[in-house]
Amino acid sequence: MPADLDALCQSLATEATPASVAHGLVVVEVPTAGVLDMVRTLKDAHGFDMLLDVTAVDWLPREPRFDVVWHFWSTTGHVRVRVRTRVPEGDPAVVSLTSLYGSAAFMERECHEMYGIRFAGNADLRPILLYEGFVGHPLRKDYPKDREQPLVPYLTP
Repeated sequence: MPADLDALCQSLATEATPASVAHGLVVVEVPTAGVLDMVRTLKDAHGFDMLLDVTAVDWLPREPRFDVVWHFWSTTGHVRVRVRTRVPEGDPAVVSLTSLYGSAAFMERECHEMYGIRFAGNADLRPILLYEGFVGHPLRKDYPKDREQPLVPYLTP
């Protein structure tokens, strides 16, 4: 493992927040309540100035069911970091990162739409890929693939 990745792991890891290297990037497991603080540290102290993506993983039937995953890039250090937290099915919510990265707004909308995870602090979680009347969250493992969606009348401008 490169020394810079090892040093970054050691500086981010605590007993409550394990960090490791996998597939050439640092992976940090963070409790849901600590996401914003961890990401602020990554941005301010370690130079992770670019949010690459926000997604989720549905681990049905595991509880907590979902992992929310963010990937960051340091344009100066040329290093990627993955931050992951677990959220339960009953209250799938995490803090929004729009206060730190403006681009998070659209990525969080997609994750909300596909998995039903709410991002507290994101004022605009309207559908971005699906239409307004779409029912359900199509990337959840329990979404019925043969479900018929309601028809929406065609609107002319």
